[in-house]
Amino acid sequence: MIPFDAVLCDLDGVLRQFDHAVQADIEARYGLPLRKTAFDPDLIGPATLGHITEAQWIESIAVALGGDERARQAAAEFAAVPFWVDEEVRALLARAQEQVPVVLVTNAMDTLEEHLEWLGLTYFADAVVSSARVGLAKPDRRIYELAAELAGAAPERCLFVDDRPENVAGAQALGMTGVHYRGIADLAAVLG
Repeated sequence: MIPFDAVLCDLDGVLRQFDHAVQADIEARYGLPLRKTAFDPDLIGPATLGHITEAQWIESIAVALGGDERARQAAAEFAAVPFWVDEEVRALLARAQEQVPVVLVTNAMDTLEEHLEWLGLTYFADAVVSSARVGLAKPDRRIYELAAELAGAAPERCLFVDDRPENVAGAQALGMTGVHYRGIADLAAVLG
């Protein structure tokens, strides 16, 4: 029996994985600081809040890297890095879902629904809270409150799972049980 009334789970870095070796290879081939630039809060923040599209985010990376055709090609390749579902995580969440609602809470872009469809996750979760759709991003307390409300659970009765410690801390500040996800053992320890 799961000792929570809902499981709130991050998508990227937990359920969805990206090929970091390919990212590193692209960065090395172009000799450009793609990761640092792409994830600069000034560039990715507007995209994850729904203020700009993923295409505009990619263009902003290219511009920050010099704005030439080479920078545009590097940014496009970086944004197209392969991703997949971690099937072990999916299985643990599906088992939990037999007892309680599972809500995905993700700092995402306008392409999230397309990506969920491609991954076969469109109807997986009981609800999805996308930062780009609600205009709130983790670790803003309001995104956690919204996710708990959609799950029909009090925050202190929710388990929150994320690969970023600051996002886990944001959930814990509301009384949620937080799990810093570094690998499947972290999730298995609480969901069995």
